[in-house]
Amino acid sequence: MPNIIEITDFQAPELDIYARLTEAQLLHYYEPDGGLFIAESPKAVERALDAGCTPFSILAERKHIEGQARAIILRCGEVPVYTADFEILTQLTGFPLTRGMLCAMRRPKLPKAEEICSVAHRIAILENVMNPTNVGAIFRSAAALGMDAVLLTCACSNPLYRRAIRVSMGTVFQIPWTFLSSDQWPNSALQQLKALGFKTAAMALSDNSISIDDPQLIETEKLAIILGTEGDGLAPVTISGCDYTVRIPMSHGVDSLNVAAASAVAFWQLRNRKL
Repeated sequence: MPNIIEITDFQAPELDIYARLTEAQLLHYYEPDGGLFIAESPKAVERALDAGCTPFSILAERKHIEGQARAIILRCGEVPVYTADFEILTQLTGFPLTRGMLCAMRRPKLPKAEEICSVAHRIAILENVMNPTNVGAIFRSAAALGMDAVLLTCACSNPLYRRAIRVSMGTVFQIPWTFLSSDQWPNSALQQLKALGFKTAAMALSDNSISIDDPQLIETEKLAIILGTEGDGLAPVTISGCDYTVRIPMSHGVDSLNVAAASAVAFWQLRNRKL
């Protein structure tokens, strides 16, 4: 039975997680246990539930309770469902962007890197990608274009930040991912990947780089595609530790693409054609 609660006071502490807490505060909400994240839109919430995430509370426009959000709310049991008309909810900054529904959820425990790599053939690794919009866009491309998992270094933006989830269209819940610790990356992680049978491809401009359409890349059974931070790209130590340095051919004097755009090109070209 849904627990519907009419909003009468925007200063109510129950709404802090939607209106006043920062991403960092949500991340540490239940410290030392996992924190919370906010999924926006019925599609993203549905994908999070399908992935096994546990709902904490819901904020929904009234018309959606018996509309597009009804089935989702019923899946959430007796968690609080805060509601009001759209005109009232617009007092919450950014609510018009949410497609009428927000759900606060508990952060799931992340798997170990070796767990998800052991059953993968194509992996994306993000090194210090700090813009949540880019992280979300990369996840959407990874899910759509054949990546089996995503690994992130500890300086990356968190895939469960609200903007990353929104940009990914909820695909952050559909593809396995985890963080690599600072003492794992790059040397230990690269060695572990090679022990699991992976070749590693650093996406970078270099005098000794090979083209992304090189047959030896396409024919590789297990491949880890490594993308670097906005602006500076991959660290020299990362590039030197990889089996290949790979470039995307450019024209009109353009030297590089945005990391999210480059990821889509790389994932499509280097996908596992055997599956």
